[in-house]
Amino acid sequence: MVHRLHAAGHQVLAHDGQAAAQDAARSKGIAVAADLPALVAQLKAPRVVWLMTPPGQGTCALIETLGAMLAEGDTIVDGGNSDFRDTRRLAAALRERGVTLVDAGVSGGTQGARDGCGLLVGAEPALFERLVPVFEALAAPGAYARVGGSGVGHFAKAVHNGVEYALMQAYGEGYELLMASDMQVDINATLHAYQGGCSIRSHLLEKLCHALDADPALPGIKGHVADSGMGRWTLEEAIRLRVPTPTISAALQARFRSQQEDSPTMKSIAALRREIGGHAVVKAAA
Repeated sequence: MVHRLHAAGHQVLAHDGQAAAQDAARSKGIAVAADLPALVAQLKAPRVVWLMTPPGQGTCALIETLGAMLAEGDTIVDGGNSDFRDTRRLAAALRERGVTLVDAGVSGGTQGARDGCGLLVGAEPALFERLVPVFEALAAPGAYARVGGSGVGHFAKAVHNGVEYALMQAYGEGYELLMASDMQVDINATLHAYQGGCSIRSHLLEKLCHALDADPALPGIKGHVADSGMGRWTLEEAIRLRVPTPTISAALQARFRSQQEDSPTMKSIAALRREIGGHAVVKAAA
């Protein structure tokens, strides 16, 4: 993100706790601050500080720390896909000091870093317009928008990730069905044809095709899928709003299942089938 801003001609002052990141910035001619106080001191008011840090308590604490250092009229942009509920709470607290918290839900992954990302921005209209040159430098063409006020950017990104969970699950299930067929399906040819012009083509399918090109059996990859938390936040809000989201819910539950070494649920079902119908069970390794 720093490199894209610098390449677009913006004056950027960067800080990162990792020496390698500092060296990478300096190699591009980007100024680096030694620590947060130095960062704040060297920026001209009104300051804009953009954070790209993992969601959670660490980022919440960082925003609170920065808020105490900044002055009225300054802005913090949280691009780290934080919990929208944390964003709203922190925005209200900072507002009392005259500091504004803007939330920018960032999407696009590593390709977005190279070619431009998607940005879902929560901000008041006037401040959004002031930051448009920054958004244009970071986003792919036409891929940024003001979606509402404080917290809405991160909420929209959480919903995005919930939908992404469901799409990934559907592609994964289709892949498994193709692999299981006794008709010797050419997996790579099938998926590339899907992506070439069929109605299920997408950015996600393009990435799946790339992942399978070397070997469609995916040797060396365990079927363990983590969840970042955004799918959970989406479902929590869906429950609060009484909005049915069965597909997103099923996709999240499938990820939970993948994270278990051995499923107690399935073990109990196997035992129950044996008790009811005398069905054989697969013995666990000693």
